Amino acid sequence: MGKSSKDKRDAYYRLAKEQGWRARSAFKLLQLDEEFNLFEGVIRVVDLCAAPGSWSQVLSRILIKGETLGRAAWEDQRAKQLLMLKSNPTVTQSHVEVPPKEERKRQPREHVRIVAIDLQPMSPLEGIVTLQADITHPSTIPLLLKALDEQYDPENPKAQHPVDLVISDGAPDVTGLHDLDTYVQSQLLWAALNLALCVLKPGGRFVAKIFRAKDVDLLYAQMKIVFESVAVAKPRSSRASSVEAFIVCSGFRPPPGFKASLENPLGAGSKLERPADQKLERTKPSRTVREDGITELELGSDEETDPDQTRWIAPFLACGDLSAFDADATYQLPKDRVTLDPVQPPTAPPYKRALEERKKAGGAYGRTKKPG
Repeated sequence: MGKSSKDKRDAYYRLAKEQGWRARSAFKLLQLDEEFNLFEGVIRVVDLCAAPGSWSQVLSRILIKGETLGRAAWEDQRAKQLLMLKSNPTVTQSHVEVPPKEERKRQPREHVRIVAIDLQPMSPLEGIVTLQADITHPSTIPLLLKALDEQYDPENPKAQHPVDLVISDGAPDVTGLHDLDTYVQSQLLWAALNLALCVLKPGGRFVAKIFRAKDVDLLYAQMKIVFESVAVAKPRSSRASSVEAFIVCSGFRPPPGFKASLENPLGAGSKLERPADQKLERTKPSRTVREDGITELELGSDEETDPDQTRWIAPFLACGDLSAFDADATYQLPKDRVTLDPVQPPTAPPYKRALEERKKAGGAYGRTKKPG
């Protein structure tokens, strides 16, 4: 996250610097965790396309330091404020309702192992093993397995002690051509998935960024082959004007006889048989209301259609409190605001040489001398 932004009134951009995050994308992972409880029982994680390291920061502070973040931290603070208000003799107890205090399960965990991989260099983080490698290249697998303290066997490219969670917030440098950007992003997601297949344990989870497009259902169907459940989520900190979303896959279970390999991703060129317990059944449309008030709609399948050929639609969820900041809105800045420096300046930005040349020309931060 650099010192300048397209709009300094972006609430999440400013909050990230105020709270010490390297990038505003940290809020996206926190809001995904609020909806899916991603970190329950997790001690081994792989963070793909990690630079500048905001998602690795979240992992470090939650898994290693045992901090409570996001809405859970706000609820804790709110409960303390209400308790203090209730103890005030000038306030009658009938006016203050203190919610029941729940025990927070997040504490520093033992034997935590977190590996962050990116093609760009990343500044170190406490408890994080960083690798500068290309996730689309087969040579990355042995590097990752060694970082996980595993013995790499070329004949069996799988981790002996698999990881619980693989996350990826990677995206290509967009060109503005939506079809091209979507294709390149899908290939990046394809590479992240195949690397995850080599290290995930049965029942593990996979979270990755996607670009919503015309044929994105094909990605969902591919994920459904190796995961029990697949959902698509849009965090509130992600701008509604952006096509990005996040696919959350749970319950990793590859087909019998499947062999993970970056050189032959998902067994390309061969037909994978659907396990017997994954056979689709004809269902009727139904509507259920969850405890949190969200309505889930099951469309059902056509009775006149072969169940194996029935189209499956992934559920789409909105993550984050509706009362939170709107990523697309601009907010009035206070008059006494102080511009904060970035938490972690870019280690090797692609525009570094351009800035140096402009400084030589007599101007800093992209400004040059006025003629004359």
